[in-house]
Amino acid sequence: MDFQPLSPFGVAAQGSDITDLTDLDIDALKSTLAHNGFVVFRQQSASDRDFVDFLARLGALTFTIGETPVADRPELNIVTSIGRVRPPRSVFHTDTSYVAQPPAFTALRAVIVPEPDGGTFCFSDQYLAYATLPAAVRERLADAQVLHVVSGLTLAADVESQCWHPLFKTHPISGRVAIFLSTPDRCQAISGIEAEMAQRIVNLLYQHSIRHRRVYVHQWQLGDILVWDNRCTMHRAEPVQTVGDRLLHRGLVQAVNV
Repeated sequence: MDFQPLSPFGVAAQGSDITDLTDLDIDALKSTLAHNGFVVFRQQSASDRDFVDFLARLGALTFTIGETPVADRPELNIVTSIGRVRPPRSVFHTDTSYVAQPPAFTALRAVIVPEPDGGTFCFSDQYLAYATLPAAVRERLADAQVLHVVSGLTLAADVESQCWHPLFKTHPISGRVAIFLSTPDRCQAISGIEAEMAQRIVNLLYQHSIRHRRVYVHQWQLGDILVWDNRCTMHRAEPVQTVGDRLLHRGLVQAVNV
């Protein structure tokens, strides 16, 4: 696979079709995601079946309870502006971080995008966010745990809805450390720190993580597939600013020992 670097981070897979990848390509993709955060595949003609088959090669698929599944592909869920009176809320977050084993990878397939402006999608570099923290902050919070809680979904009482995770996580492939956060609404406590101070720390680390020099902005085109590693990025879906509909299909790959 020919990976071309993007700025300020991430890569594009040049001339690659997700239906033609070899096992070596898949291994290279996992490694590339671990080190670079996300990969952009342009001009893909893949069907939902192709998309699911591709994701299954990265690991076992999972699904966020409460999301709307694709009618004939229940492994996938719908992300759309169609039928919405207001644009969706747009905040940086990590997918389904409130469970004990959050998804390792998320992918989106562009099914419908308005022309000429398909809207944008943003990624933050959580490796760089950690690396640019003052040493005293890294030392003070080295063993901190953050309580992640669900928001925006209605779940049954027996469904997992909160979990503690390390604030600083070492990626199992790259060996690099990233700040593991989601939107502050979903980060409700820090172990060993009083509630008001904990929320201040979360807000400061969150704003530090999403400063513009740590953010890549993707412009959607029809046929795009984005794949990212939730263990070293946060992301935000920008609402479409032009008239028209946008429909994306999302797949999640369960965290695995890779």
